[in-house]
Amino acid sequence: MDLHALTPYTPRSRPARWLERRLPIVGLVHSSFIAYPTPRNLNYWWTFGGILTFMLAVQIVTGVVLAMHYVPDATLAFDSVESIMRDVNYGWLIRYIHSNGASMFFIAVYIHMFRGLYYGSYKEPREVLWILGVILFLLMVATAFLGYVLPWGQMSFWAATVITNLFSAIPVIGEPITTWLWGGFSVDSPTLNRFFSLHYLLPFMIAGVVVLHIWALHVPGNNNPLGIQVKSRQDVLPFHPYYTSKDGFGLALFILLFAWFVFYQPNYLAHPDNYIPADPLQTPAHIVPEWYFLPFYAILRAIPDKLGGVIAFGGAIAVLFFVPWLDTSKVRSARFRPLYRQFFWILVATCIGLGYLGSQAPEGGYLLASRILTAYYFAHFLIIMPLLGFIEKPKPLPTSISQPVLTPGAAAAQAPPGAH
Repeated sequence: MDLHALTPYTPRSRPARWLERRLPIVGLVHSSFIAYPTPRNLNYWWTFGGILTFMLAVQIVTGVVLAMHYVPDATLAFDSVESIMRDVNYGWLIRYIHSNGASMFFIAVYIHMFRGLYYGSYKEPREVLWILGVILFLLMVATAFLGYVLPWGQMSFWAATVITNLFSAIPVIGEPITTWLWGGFSVDSPTLNRFFSLHYLLPFMIAGVVVLHIWALHVPGNNNPLGIQVKSRQDVLPFHPYYTSKDGFGLALFILLFAWFVFYQPNYLAHPDNYIPADPLQTPAHIVPEWYFLPFYAILRAIPDKLGGVIAFGGAIAVLFFVPWLDTSKVRSARFRPLYRQFFWILVATCIGLGYLGSQAPEGGYLLASRILTAYYFAHFLIIMPLLGFIEKPKPLPTSISQPVLTPGAAAAQAPPGAH
């Protein structure tokens, strides 16, 4: 059964038929976003893909406007940001949307990634889809770090100094890479120019990879909370109007949260030291990155050796590329994997704990806790996930998606406690 032909597009007017024969873009949009067959049991955790697309558009539009007024020079950058806030029409609004938009972007992407880990969305045949998602996350991390440097406050300057210095720990090529990033022998105007150029370019690269990500999604189709394959037309619904309305409602709630930060707490997620102009001669008492980098920052500092810290920092992201092969279980959804579900929530708690520890001074009990949680983070992917596939006994799966959705009481009988 060809589920991709659920409701084929048929142009009705002569101009539409003329265009469809020469450039079938309307038919492509129709098959990809309107008539696209989608599992009928998707919950609200699946709305974050659309939210991320919206947030990317917001960041690109506001970033382009800010770039028109920003001056990437060490002596003028801080004042140009203040000028945007005070002198540009609605500049304060555009800047707060952009700065808080980065945080909203990462909130959505972390939820999106943990949802994928919980429901096994990385398993065959969606390995490329998952890998493209990790690439997007890596590009987001790079883009956000580059953008964090641009206000050229105290925290921006010293964060740039600390992070770029890490490259010097890499044997042979480390020093040349660091010198190239700096554009000299210290963080200064050439560094700011490089970071500004890359920060402007990378979002368009992200947009390109998003297209590939959506393409890779549409080849095997959506995963679903039960983690079982679509077997008939009864298992699916056209994407529009069912999921456009559901995604729209989820997006509206997310925008309310976003607006609350922008209008009521615009600096809540920022560091106060970044409203002090960068001073190379005065080091802040405690250098911390933005909140969404804190788990990785804690892993970096947990290793006493500089090179070892860099390897652990890179490995924390690199290990995600191999998740489709590290998970040896044949069952996708954690709903039917009682042991994996418990370890999943331990992983969530570990990441939150690392985020907290990344905001604290690396000493005493905080440092010890960082090392313990870092060890568990890697153990989860490299030891626990492979072993669970051999020792875990999954619960029985439904025969089809439509069975628990359409049969009264079937979902309660098939799903484990707490899965609803």
